[in-house]
Amino acid sequence: MAEKAILYDPTRCTACRGCQAGCKQWNENDEFIPTVENGVDATNWGSYENPPDLAPNTWLKMEFREVEAGGRVRWLFTRRACMHCTDAGCVKVCPSGALYHHELGFVAYDKDICTGCGYCVDACPFNVPRTDRNLLTGVAKMDKCTLCTTPGLDRIAEGWLPACVKTCPPKALMYGNRDELLAEGKARVAALQAKGWVNANLYGENELDGLHVMYVLDDQPAVYGLPVAPQVSPTVVAWQDVIQPLGWALGGLTLIGLGLNYIVAREAKMAKELPPQKEEK
Repeated sequence: MAEKAILYDPTRCTACRGCQAGCKQWNENDEFIPTVENGVDATNWGSYENPPDLAPNTWLKMEFREVEAGGRVRWLFTRRACMHCTDAGCVKVCPSGALYHHELGFVAYDKDICTGCGYCVDACPFNVPRTDRNLLTGVAKMDKCTLCTTPGLDRIAEGWLPACVKTCPPKALMYGNRDELLAEGKARVAALQAKGWVNANLYGENELDGLHVMYVLDDQPAVYGLPVAPQVSPTVVAWQDVIQPLGWALGGLTLIGLGLNYIVAREAKMAKELPPQKEEK
């Protein structure tokens, strides 16, 4: 089955944030209006961005950057959400299997079995997952973009476009087979370079063995706030490949040792409780 992906072209994006609204509405992450009366500091904090950051109920956020080049100022827009990596650190460290790769390639999530450990937060090179703890129950859960595959809200299974793609007026977002989007992205990069954007590049083709959210950039990734060479931390790799298996092995040996100790202690106790044997004459 062909892998699916999203292609984002910020050169076509108007930052209308229809994708944000569509994501929230479809995934039932609606928020109340941030006013002082609702207990939220609604003071302008000096940016057109809203809300300020990703959150357990904000899985997609448009970032605004103002850059100056050649005496001219222009806006750059970056779509912040899960990048659905092939080499996904969050999947590697998830102890419960709540994070896993969907058959279509992107990172899916089963919130019901999330333990709220927070390992995925530290493992993500894009700083995407967010956790929240219920102060009454003490239960913590993680949230992030599921590419509209949340059980009961699965648009992909119905053959529909992801909500963000569906609501994008200038068609800056495309969804489809990853190999076809790769070809489309490369064609757009070539067109930008032909127009003089010498730093134009396709971000996500090879990063972390291939992202399932790719960007057509007219400048270097760092200018858009993206890591130039994202990688899974060696600590995460060590946890997954060495420390965690070693922990399970030591835990298993400990249980075996306790079992043997119990058997030996029981045999000793039984022997002690047996009546003394009479010597034959």
